[in-house]
Amino acid sequence: MSDNTAGKKPVIVYGASGYTGRLICEYLREFGVPFIAAGRDEGKLKASMEANVAGIETADYEIVQVEHTVEALTELFSGAPVVCNTVGPFSKFGPATVEACLAAGTHYLDTTGEQDWLITCDEQYGDDFAAAGLLLSPGIAHMYTTGEIAAELCLEKPGLDTLDIAVFWGGSPTIASTQTILVNAATSKAHYLAQNQYVEFDPTQGLLPLVVPGQHELALSLPWGGTSHPVWYRKDPRVANCKAQGGVFNAALMHGVPQIVAGALEATKDMDEEERDATLTATAAQVMNVMPPRENPRLNKSLDSVHASGPLGRAHCVIHGNQNYKQTGLLQAFAAFSLLQQPPLRVGFASGCKAFGHRELLGQLRAFGLVAEPVLTYQGN
Repeated sequence: MSDNTAGKKPVIVYGASGYTGRLICEYLREFGVPFIAAGRDEGKLKASMEANVAGIETADYEIVQVEHTVEALTELFSGAPVVCNTVGPFSKFGPATVEACLAAGTHYLDTTGEQDWLITCDEQYGDDFAAAGLLLSPGIAHMYTTGEIAAELCLEKPGLDTLDIAVFWGGSPTIASTQTILVNAATSKAHYLAQNQYVEFDPTQGLLPLVVPGQHELALSLPWGGTSHPVWYRKDPRVANCKAQGGVFNAALMHGVPQIVAGALEATKDMDEEERDATLTATAAQVMNVMPPRENPRLNKSLDSVHASGPLGRAHCVIHGNQNYKQTGLLQAFAAFSLLQQPPLRVGFASGCKAFGHRELLGQLRAFGLVAEPVLTYQGN
């Protein structure tokens, strides 16, 4: 198949053969958006589209194999308005993709909350994208955007400047996200926001029990790399403090994560970058070497809870949902669908909510049956 097909299809899903990429393709089909399924292995892409994307026989799509270089990606992206990138770890593979989008004049979306990557996007690429009138929006995914929607609903009440965010889901990380967790832990620190400044989480903190709505049992949480929320809110005049914790509902799996990460860090501490990355990739494969099954709404539940507080008031928002990876696929597809029809609300570095509107994104999640009506309560003035 030709590499010169980008102008024929408006959206490129880069990394389409992965678990999340497949779901983005599935929802692009539902929105009626033609797309290119791109990646480094044409055979894997073809097999993945035909076997794993529901309704693919009615989709308008093409498959393109591409090298992961700025030059090859720029050629592929040229003529396409939007790229949805799922190729991680993003701190390693993201720069080439972002630079190619900038060179090609293409909006950039991705699915990660790797905090070091978010900071890189903000500080190194944000101004250039803004000057070009392009959107640079990493982290459009359940683990970040659905929690951001809950935070934005709380912030509709003025005078609240502190966000306490909890994100939980039922299921297990994919192959790619397991690798990202290990690479991120080995190469970067996790931060929260205190008076608009990044503050490092105590790396020895370990598991933290959290009270989450809807159950008596305490949930176990981790900073999960700090998540994207502190980066998104660092320059928001409404918010001075932001801390996010999260995890899976499976307590046994949560107990295992710090041990796996600690073992991987110890084993790779004296290695050079190339050797370390290879070892972490192998470790990730030992933890998760098969694609998780397609989500089941009765099993794969999600919960996003945000406490927002200020000197004299409080708000609490809870969003119960299901199928967190499908939430990610839908959010990505809708963002792309929206960009094909009108400019984003903000260009340059911007979160999903700032670029498309939190109530608009919530409306899509509700319309597709992936979240319940938010439960929002207020106290004080």
